Amino acid sequence: MELVVNLAPTGMVPTKDLNPRVPITPKEIVTDVIGCRSIGITSVHLHARGKDGSPSYKKDIYAEIISGIRETVPDMVICVSCSGRTFSEFEKRSEVLDLVGDTKPDMGSLMLSSINFPQGPTVNAPGTIIRLAEKMQEKGIKPELEIFDLGMVNFCLYLIQKKYLTAPYYFNILLGNIASARAEIHHLAALLYDLPDDSVWSVGGLGTNQLKANILSVALGGGVRVGMEDNIWYDANKTIPAGNDTLLQRIVKIIELSGHSVMPPQRLRERLKIGKPSQTT
Repeated sequence: MELVVNLAPTGMVPTKDLNPRVPITPKEIVTDVIGCRSIGITSVHLHARGKDGSPSYKKDIYAEIISGIRETVPDMVICVSCSGRTFSEFEKRSEVLDLVGDTKPDMGSLMLSSINFPQGPTVNAPGTIIRLAEKMQEKGIKPELEIFDLGMVNFCLYLIQKKYLTAPYYFNILLGNIASARAEIHHLAALLYDLPDDSVWSVGGLGTNQLKANILSVALGGGVRVGMEDNIWYDANKTIPAGNDTLLQRIVKIIELSGHSVMPPQRLRERLKIGKPSQTT
């Protein structure tokens, strides 16, 4: 079976002070993604950073990253973040969705409720979620649906009923946050049970829960989300700093030992009905 491997290389929280291997600049992010492509990834979940390393919503920074990736790996499925953790205004969160041509993203992240993280809350009001879903529909960008608990699945089903979302669906299931579902099989099973038909799903874990969550997903025939956005340590004792390459090498080996293989980007495009970048203008 071919499994999705979704690389989340940067995020909004990790810094070089915490781990010097965190890619921050567009060039660093592009280099990391290209290097990881040779190990095996299906898609990439991007965050942009400003020159000072802080999170940025600016579409020109995203454009630089996307064009850099597509110059070398034109088939890569690229998702951009529309996170509200740092920027709450709809105009800022949705600016990246206005990119066109070769820099237009294939997917945009859509978190389906507010949530508390250890560093503070991420607020996602129902109206903002709906506006983001509407803009993605308008622009022909597939939502990457992010869920942390059953309430988010419930709201997703509501959005489907109201026709703000259309099949096929793609879900990132994030486990191990202090205020949401744990990285345990019964928590994951409950989430999977309620997913809509015609769904593709991958599972990630926060911090040292990453490896456990990835293994649970592989055991159930699901994809994985892996990378330094969610985890900056290679080992559970937090003694070995991770790199996107080392985290990826480990889970790809586990996938292969489980009798599976990494899904090529083109296969995910076909499964989610996403055209080639030149066809998404």
